[in-house]
Amino acid sequence: MTHQSSISNSASSGLARVVRSPITTTASLLALCAAYIQGPLTKLFDFNGALAEMNHFGLHPAVLFAVAVIVFELTASAMVVSGYLRWAGALALAGFTLLATLIALRFWEIAPGMDRMMATNTFFEHIGLAGAFIFVAAVDLAKGAGK
Repeated sequence: MTHQSSISNSASSGLARVVRSPITTTASLLALCAAYIQGPLTKLFDFNGALAEMNHFGLHPAVLFAVAVIVFELTASAMVVSGYLRWAGALALAGFTLLATLIALRFWEIAPGMDRMMATNTFFEHIGLAGAFIFVAAVDLAKGAGK
């Protein structure tokens, strides 16, 4: 083994310890769920705004949808971050993200220009976010969490 590969192995071993640490895991899961924690808290503190959002997207009755979204997002996020049925919370958030993205970010209906470009970028960012949740579920299930 060369000195160079010894240093490389040592660095990757140290990096692996940091990446696998409980603090890094919790911080990354909180980051993954950040929008699903911030969004419902914003809706709680501005419930009229939440109702306006539901009405804007044609979700009626707005009160029922607003309350359901708040409870759903906070509950599923807590499941992902805490590890309690993490796979189920992650899959639920993946499905929710895909559905919400198809409802709210219909970039193909927007005239070409800056608004369409921004909606397109956000659409695909949300597809990536859903993929990350599916990956979290797959890792959790691979550990035997689904049994």
